Amino acid sequence: MSNLATDTAVVFSRELRPVLRSPFSIIFSMVQPLFFLALFAPLLPDDQSLQWFVPGIIVMSCLFGSSMTGSNLLYEIQTGSHERMLVTPLRRPALLLGRALKEIVPMLAQAALIVAVCIPFGFRLHLAGALLGLLILAGFCVGLGALSYTLALASKNQEWLFWTVQQTLLFPLLLLAGVLLPIENGPAWLRSLSKINPMTYVVDAERALFDGDVWSRTTAYGLLAAAGMGLFGLLVGVRAMQRSD
Repeated sequence: MSNLATDTAVVFSRELRPVLRSPFSIIFSMVQPLFFLALFAPLLPDDQSLQWFVPGIIVMSCLFGSSMTGSNLLYEIQTGSHERMLVTPLRRPALLLGRALKEIVPMLAQAALIVAVCIPFGFRLHLAGALLGLLILAGFCVGLGALSYTLALASKNQEWLFWTVQQTLLFPLLLLAGVLLPIENGPAWLRSLSKINPMTYVVDAERALFDGDVWSRTTAYGLLAAAGMGLFGLLVGVRAMQRSD
């Protein structure tokens, strides 16, 4: 286990260095969530719109960034870098774990920037709830990143397959989670689909936590959904990496 932890730290450091050398990539990935924030928040009816909308936008930025991160692995597969990594003494699970854990850092940076942008416009930050919310989001982010890497491994000879699956799933997950519009007043079939979307519970938990409601059933459901996604993503991703050739 100590060797696995060391190998994971090595891969984590390798994956994080390009992000630290080019922090502009984090800012650039926020352009779309900020556009959504600027265009949709004014349409919400009451003065509490930012309290409702900003946590959803933070989850959206996590979804966008983590779901696309497999493209980096796809590029390494095509250039031969991944093949060279496979023949190193590094353990195969560490090649996935280190990559997936790296996704936490951009998520934290993006969340901090979004909150900083929104505070002057009336968004109220409840620090304790926000910190717990980011912890929950970290688990969700790791699971999404691991699944994105799994998709990259599965589509290594068909780059179009990665982008087709990623884009096909991205917006249904987003809309069914009620990020942009409340889902409660929708038809029964839409509410039913929303309930089987794990992202729904994460979004609801983030809204409760960023509003200061730490001890609630909504928070517990979000924690379970994020932990489940993280565990599922890592199990699937490690299995795919161990079979990689």
